[in-house]
Amino acid sequence: MQAGDAMNDAQIIARWVDSSAPWTLAVREGRIASRLQVTHAAMVEAVRARSPRSVFDIGCGEGWLARALAAHGIDVRGIDAVPALVESARQAGAGRFSTMSYEALADHGIDERFDVCVCNFSLLGERATNRLIDAIPTMLNPGGALIVQTLHPWLACGDAAYSDGWREGSWRGIEGDFGEPAPWYFRTLHGWMQLFACAGLRIDALHEPSDPQASLPLSLILIGIDAR
Repeated sequence: MQAGDAMNDAQIIARWVDSSAPWTLAVREGRIASRLQVTHAAMVEAVRARSPRSVFDIGCGEGWLARALAAHGIDVRGIDAVPALVESARQAGAGRFSTMSYEALADHGIDERFDVCVCNFSLLGERATNRLIDAIPTMLNPGGALIVQTLHPWLACGDAAYSDGWREGSWRGIEGDFGEPAPWYFRTLHGWMQLFACAGLRIDALHEPSDPQASLPLSLILIGIDAR
């Protein structure tokens, strides 16, 4: 990995620390139209379709998904690298939350196994994400699944070349007093599938939640199961 890539991975956390408070307000006050209208429900539906008893929410943010799943009787444990987001999740309840980086999780694991591991718009880096996904099979119960929701690469690509690589972030379209946006690592559809395959995860299902009015995909949901 080049030094610039390491810097980008580190900047992601630093900039999310700066914007944790406005992000929490944006999520809880429904300021992100695509999430409110489509992607929140799509993730809850994808998880519930696996009928899990336990879920590991990796990159849990302020904990909205844990609360949504707990309402259906699912036990949720969440981790995030941003302490303020973890504290917001704890205060809201409905799960067990702790501060942990993806690198620490990949290196040291966790003292539980889960029916589902979920990453909801929380895989933004390059090397940190690669290491995390490689470790996911060690966190799953037999028959368990990893569910990832991310920006749909065909739309998120914009006018840039359709190839894996770092992109500038943006808070465009979200009201709030945000700090400087974090960079993020763009992956093509092939890039995502290769990431799963290298970790020994077979794609079991793929969904494209769409804007009901524009008929365009708002996100990509990949579901992988341990193929080893």
